[in-house]
Amino acid sequence: MRKSAGLTPARRWAVIGASALATLALVFVLAGAWALWSYSGPGPAAREGKATTVVLRKGAGLQEIASALDKAGVVGSRSLFLAAAQFTGAARELKAGEYRFTSRTSLGKVLDDIRNGRVVIHQITIPEGVTAQTVADILAASPVLTGVAPVPPEGSVLPETYQVQRGDDRAAVLQRMMQDHDELLALLWARRQPDLPIQTPDEAVILASVVEKETGVASERPRVAAVFTNRLRQGMRLESDPTVIYGVSRGRPLGRGLRASELAAISPYNTYLVGGLPPTPIANPGRESLAAVLDPPKTDELFFVADGSGGHVFAKTFEEHQQNVARWRKVEAARAAQAAAGKAAAKAR
Repeated sequence: MRKSAGLTPARRWAVIGASALATLALVFVLAGAWALWSYSGPGPAAREGKATTVVLRKGAGLQEIASALDKAGVVGSRSLFLAAAQFTGAARELKAGEYRFTSRTSLGKVLDDIRNGRVVIHQITIPEGVTAQTVADILAASPVLTGVAPVPPEGSVLPETYQVQRGDDRAAVLQRMMQDHDELLALLWARRQPDLPIQTPDEAVILASVVEKETGVASERPRVAAVFTNRLRQGMRLESDPTVIYGVSRGRPLGRGLRASELAAISPYNTYLVGGLPPTPIANPGRESLAAVLDPPKTDELFFVADGSGGHVFAKTFEEHQQNVARWRKVEAARAAQAAAGKAAAKAR
């Protein structure tokens, strides 16, 4: 039998080299798979609840950001985050702000969110009909805003829900609210009805603020605006309780009805005694009220009074209005009697 020939030295080294290359390739494949899994796979579980919030301060560098994320448990490895940020080119594009990461968010998603500034959005709501002081109080009470905002001029803010970010300046947010008001008013003024009994945009805001405070029923605002427009055209006084209240308390709720002495007191806001519009807005009117006074429906109505259900009943003549007032007085009397009976029953217990 013939013996198999042994491998020559050259062949032996070729086999060893091929084996080493195969091992190195396997190492690279495994390392690549690990890196891909570390980058795209699930991240750490949130330590509390379903998400983790992290605030990255303005001016924070890459090292500080990595440390903050690692400390909060958002990433599993500070070093891996640094490497990924450098490798992807995101290191110089990371943005400050407040971020919320759901449990097990991947490293890649964390990096992508911070790179693209997908910060937490908060909301500040300014209700329709609030006063300027209330606007300032709402801004001051927000825990996510910074700085100080002054009390704006009455009627200069557009009531809306505004999106803000943690760290936004209160004065800058207020300026945005005032700018939105100015832009809307300019648009509505340009489209206004001809021959309205108001001469300037400022007068439109004043009348709209009265409409806003007269009714909480949105569908009634055009009709209320029409009544006041008709009264102004005929030289009648507005006779609006909310204007008198503003003169008494600057719009703060009285917690009671107006007193006869307050209705008889001379004040530029007492539209029972003074003709025309009050000297300033009495609140911040919303979109619908501004639109209503600049494009009121055509009616002959001159009066309205509460109907007992939250709305109003309207009338063209004083006689009809008096009948409506009488009905309202009966509703008031019945409610007062019911309240008194309830108190008496409570005492009897």
